[in-house]
Amino acid sequence: MSTIRRIAPLLCLLALLAGCAKAPVATESTPPPAALTESELFPLAQEFINQLAAGEYAAARARFDADMQKAMPEATLKQTWEQLLEQAGAYQEQIDARAEEKGEYTSITVTTTFEKADVDIEVIFNDQGQISGLWFRPAESTQASPAPYESPEYVDATGFTETDVTVGSGEWALPGTLTVPNGDGPFPAVVLVHGSGPNDRDETIGPNLPFRDLAWGLASQGIAVLRYDKRTLAHAGNFTPEVIARLTVQEETIEDALLAAQLMRQSEKIDPQRVYILGHSLGGMLAPRIGQQDPELRGLVMMATPNRPMEDVVLDQMNYLLNLDGELDSQDTAQLKALQTQAANAKNPQLSENTPPEDLPLGMPAAYMRDLQGYVPSETAKSLAMPLLVLQGGRDYQVSPTLDFESLKTALAGKANATFKLYPELNHLFIAGEGPSTPDEYSISGHVSPQVITDIVAWINNR
Repeated sequence: MSTIRRIAPLLCLLALLAGCAKAPVATESTPPPAALTESELFPLAQEFINQLAAGEYAAARARFDADMQKAMPEATLKQTWEQLLEQAGAYQEQIDARAEEKGEYTSITVTTTFEKADVDIEVIFNDQGQISGLWFRPAESTQASPAPYESPEYVDATGFTETDVTVGSGEWALPGTLTVPNGDGPFPAVVLVHGSGPNDRDETIGPNLPFRDLAWGLASQGIAVLRYDKRTLAHAGNFTPEVIARLTVQEETIEDALLAAQLMRQSEKIDPQRVYILGHSLGGMLAPRIGQQDPELRGLVMMATPNRPMEDVVLDQMNYLLNLDGELDSQDTAQLKALQTQAANAKNPQLSENTPPEDLPLGMPAAYMRDLQGYVPSETAKSLAMPLLVLQGGRDYQVSPTLDFESLKTALAGKANATFKLYPELNHLFIAGEGPSTPDEYSISGHVSPQVITDIVAWINNR
């Protein structure tokens, strides 16, 4: 399932890929009836969305073709819509619709207004009027005129140059940006590794661009940075139900980070002996696995790093969010109870690869959860010779300063080349604020703290 980006990273650890556009499948059956016209499909898409808004999930799902019914059970469809409501606020109305031909399929995109954001709901129909794909994205109208990026004071825009690059090759090649300080070099270099979900190269969240802040801030002080669009964003259409069923963090994140580090070493003006990985959230969680597979890395920067099983972190996040208004109603209690059952399923050492997504936290594929069973970032980090810099915001509600950061400190206390820094006033994006952090905070423009930039630069320069 595709989570909503640029609205609020409600569950930043989750890489949900709910909707799946499928490639056309040839059949040898009798010719199908004449394909429905666009004018006939528009009301079908609009009625489908109305059914979701009314909570009529069984009726909405009845519109799916056989593959979509298999990929998205009723419980998963319900979870997907409820997550959208949690992020974008209450559903209000449909304001526009447009059509696009995609081979043998027709895409109807309905722009919808929610309390906090406009959302494009793309419904993909086969020639029989059945739904073969479903995507939720920020509305193009919202993205078309974003607030202009105003660089923070620590950025010297005259001090670096940016060029477009490609990470990897073939069907999963990714567009990226290489930011290199002006001068002869060779420069130390950092590869930025995203949190979960289909993130762009700036890890854009509302008006905030934390990865651009990091890239420009570090490059202003002599450190090259490579950032790139995540595979689940750049190649969303390739994530068919079959691909999703096999998805693990290796394909979602690790493979591309390794290729990015390799590209860095081959780039002009880069010191190949001083290439670092900087991972945020899920990227921080996986940084030790990346380091394990690439021992030539000079070091790892782990920002907002979970050190517990993903299902535990998800459960804590949901509990925090549902309690923000100070009380739990019967629906909240039922939702937490269902998530607790799903989390218990994820912990089962006998978890089968055939376990349906609706039985696992927020519809995650069984292969994804099986891959993470038994993985503890601090334990893998212990085995690495390379130095570590572990950073944590004290106001982060998505990754716990006590349960995650403190457990990392305790587990790595004997590692002489591990450095830890806690910033009491910073949130999950390492942006300063006051009081308890909430998802609404991510819609307020801010920048990565200058102290974070300073600390990363000093740590790299001292290696």
